Amino acid sequence: MNTVLSRANSLFAFSLSVMAALTFGCFITTAFKDRSVPVRLHVSRIMLKNVEDFTGPRERRFIYSLIYLHLENIFDWNVKQLFLYLSAEYSTKNNALNQVVLWDKIVLRGDNPKLLLKDMKTKYFFFDDGNGLKGNRNVTLTLSWNVVPNAGILPLVTGSGHVSVPFPDTYEITKSY
Repeated sequence: MNTVLSRANSLFAFSLSVMAALTFGCFITTAFKDRSVPVRLHVSRIMLKNVEDFTGPRERRFIYSLIYLHLENIFDWNVKQLFLYLSAEYSTKNNALNQVVLWDKIVLRGDNPKLLLKDMKTKYFFFDDGNGLKGNRNVTLTLSWNVVPNAGILPLVTGSGHVSVPFPDTYEITKSY
């Protein structure tokens, strides 16, 4: 009555349904886990330069910072990797909210879960469209991360520690040879 192809189709559909149910069960076991950990940030030095480029003058800044965090509690069987990034938030007279990513790092499962990064320089240039960085008193640095799971949603977690730093009122002089 039923051909071999229809029986194979039924078996394949049933197997797919079982695999989907198992994947959902795996996801639900870690879906409501708290993925935040305390973060300690410290800024040791800020350099602010006015740099000419082809589009006009821009401010460029370098931040030297210390980051300490312990990621062991975040990793479980459903976490492949973490994508960490340090961002700066500030406001200027032209824009109410500016957000810039300064540094990022991928931490794989099996890597050392304790991170202590000393005298770390920003990985990406921090440009401001105007001159809103000079003398800005409220630039907030925050460490956040995305948890990349084996199965489930991709949560965005903000670390519990952040630091607000004032920027210098003058530019650092660059040497021309």
